[in-house]
Amino acid sequence: MKILVLNSGSSSIKCQYFIDQKSIATALIERIGEEVSHSKICYNGKVFTYKDPVSNHQQAFDTLFSLLKESHALSSIDDLNAIGHRVVHGGSDFSEPALITKEVIENIRSLIPLAPLHNPANLQAIEIIAKAHPDLSQVAVFDTAFHQTMPEHAALYPIPYELYQESNIRRYGFHGTSHAYVAKEAAKMMGKDLNRLNLITLHLGNGASATAIRSGKSIDTSMGLTPLEGLMMGTRCGDIDPAIIPFLSHTHKMSIESIDKMLNKESGLKGICGTNDMREVITQTEENDPLSLLALEMYTHRIKKYIGAYTVLLESLDAVIFTGGIGEHAKKVREMVCEGLEASIGLKLDSEKNQRSETENRAIHERKSKIKLFVIPTNEELEIAVQTENVLRKRFKVIF
Repeated sequence: MKILVLNSGSSSIKCQYFIDQKSIATALIERIGEEVSHSKICYNGKVFTYKDPVSNHQQAFDTLFSLLKESHALSSIDDLNAIGHRVVHGGSDFSEPALITKEVIENIRSLIPLAPLHNPANLQAIEIIAKAHPDLSQVAVFDTAFHQTMPEHAALYPIPYELYQESNIRRYGFHGTSHAYVAKEAAKMMGKDLNRLNLITLHLGNGASATAIRSGKSIDTSMGLTPLEGLMMGTRCGDIDPAIIPFLSHTHKMSIESIDKMLNKESGLKGICGTNDMREVITQTEENDPLSLLALEMYTHRIKKYIGAYTVLLESLDAVIFTGGIGEHAKKVREMVCEGLEASIGLKLDSEKNQRSETENRAIHERKSKIKLFVIPTNEELEIAVQTENVLRKRFKVIF
């Protein structure tokens, strides 16, 4: 089956083309709407780059499809079976991927207040393609869908219940596609049925989240109504005392808009030591920078707190999984997170295995560890392609 996977952001479009779940080509268009744009496609071992300005998303998709054709990765859009879209917020309406219809489009539009930075760009991609290629099947794969299995007592906030009824204020969680993918990969590595495993998955990138998975299903996750809650991140604060917000408003005369910007874009690692790049943070700790060391200690401390909490919730734990750019590559972060966990939960990191620079799925626990520890590179695009295929097969009952 031929599936094109799209991740449309406010100023960029990422694309990956799959044939029978094998990646054939990748493309990236950056700086949409700026004076200088960058477009790149990788196919058949060759990289093609272009620097012509791309003024808007319509032109970006025209450019993308031209690149796919000119590089001979795709002869015609009509050859595709479907396009799978990453859609960040599906709210309570979507617990699984959905074939795009007018109703689905309006549902995604209604959720824009919950994801104002992401859903508009996701929706724009869907609508542009629907207009240009109305007969082409499109599937929305939601970041929030995997977490819809959370029980109500985990999903709701202890605020007036009417706010949930009127405005759907609750925990939704994000990075669901990544958590789902690495959980399935861990089950393969262990040679066990995912439905019989209890896992803690740690997606650590510029955005970061932890998920407790019982019998293959998400029962709790660190991000909430928005991607701001939970772990300390690159520029986001994660969990804080909510009274900080009115304190800043009253005492520092900050507007709600400026506080929101600070918590989302000026906090986290960046707020403590001036950079949101974990590589720079670690380098600065090696140079004995006190604020970088503090930031790293805060970052790993909060991850350990979630591991502890989720271990108790799960009652028994089979494995912990690191993924995401930091989870996959930051050896120091993994080392600091795992320090002391042997005594508390029986998880023992193998220091030698942790130091190896590998790009494949790998185990990094010692043999005597009671809990397995994996590093699994995430592949959200492949997971979207797989889920898109599943929707087509279920919807059309056709064997492609």
